[in-house]
Amino acid sequence: MRADPRKDKTLLAALSQVAPGTALRAGIDDIIRAQLGALIVMDDPNRLAFLFSGGMRLDLPFTSQQLYELAKMDGAIIVNAPLTKLVYANVQLMPDPAIPSDETGTRHRTAQRVAKQTDAMVVSISQQRETVTLFIGDLRYQLAEIPALLARTNQALGTLETYRQRLDQGLTRLTALEFQSAVMLDDVLIVLQRAEMTTRMAEEIERNCVELGEEGRLIRMQLDELMEEVPREKAAVVYDYEQSGDPSKAAGVLEGLAKLPHPRLLEFEELAELLGYPRDVNPLDLTVSPRGYRVLSRIPRLPDSVIRHVVRDFASLDAVIRASHRDLEAVDGVGAVRAREIREGLRRLQEHNLVDRYLQL
Repeated sequence: MRADPRKDKTLLAALSQVAPGTALRAGIDDIIRAQLGALIVMDDPNRLAFLFSGGMRLDLPFTSQQLYELAKMDGAIIVNAPLTKLVYANVQLMPDPAIPSDETGTRHRTAQRVAKQTDAMVVSISQQRETVTLFIGDLRYQLAEIPALLARTNQALGTLETYRQRLDQGLTRLTALEFQSAVMLDDVLIVLQRAEMTTRMAEEIERNCVELGEEGRLIRMQLDELMEEVPREKAAVVYDYEQSGDPSKAAGVLEGLAKLPHPRLLEFEELAELLGYPRDVNPLDLTVSPRGYRVLSRIPRLPDSVIRHVVRDFASLDAVIRASHRDLEAVDGVGAVRAREIREGLRRLQEHNLVDRYLQL
């Protein structure tokens, strides 16, 4: 599977500048509709001056209409980095010819060399193919057609909804097993795998939304709703089941999980090793006990600091469930009121979990 170049933060920031809804994109669209080509360089003009030959100094306010009109002339258009001024037009750029380029057209070849030599953001608009290509440093990215990207993103959103449903089913089952003290490592790894796959699908959709600009506004709203609790749930599963119990190591597990290549994410021995278990362990045979982070975090108005104190003092969810009111009250930051809320909250969660499992049957 080819890596998405938009994972690069520099490229993603550049895409936000040329996304639908921006003045720059409006000008680019006008240029394409007029069947014109253009070479637009965005950076500090003084830093780029050594590449210039000829051209006109303008210092005009940046507008999409002005950009379109200037594209009717030959040569490059120079825009300042904040995209507030059209500084030069009709400029002949002379980058170092020794810089390698795999582009065939003169405009694209010049754009690639300028980007490599200066790290400036360069937009090349092909007159014949009606395509827009971004160059930044060694990066190259051709903008997708909005209707096609919108269709792909809606399809991906449907897939994300399926992923989220399967994750919720796994979490509901895991909660039931936790209250029964019957969790196997396999149950944890299934949930962790589904949570990470859901996260990665959401990240891809988020990158699409950046490129879609205002065209992706409704998709972004649906994405936010679908992913509202996923990062917290995923982190809580890791904090519950990372073998050492050291919170700092749990943070490292989450980072390692995000970096796992997709084929390795499908291997349970990889996930088990991330959590601190031997690679050769059989997840179906190993019983594990949650510390209680995830279940306690679902009790309303219970601060994270109090959850950490409860987990520290009792070490397992089962011990928290069996704890008396007096035991809970003695925990730092709990007190009589919160002790009652914890006991009542755990009782409600057990009842709700039974209902949720019944509805899923």
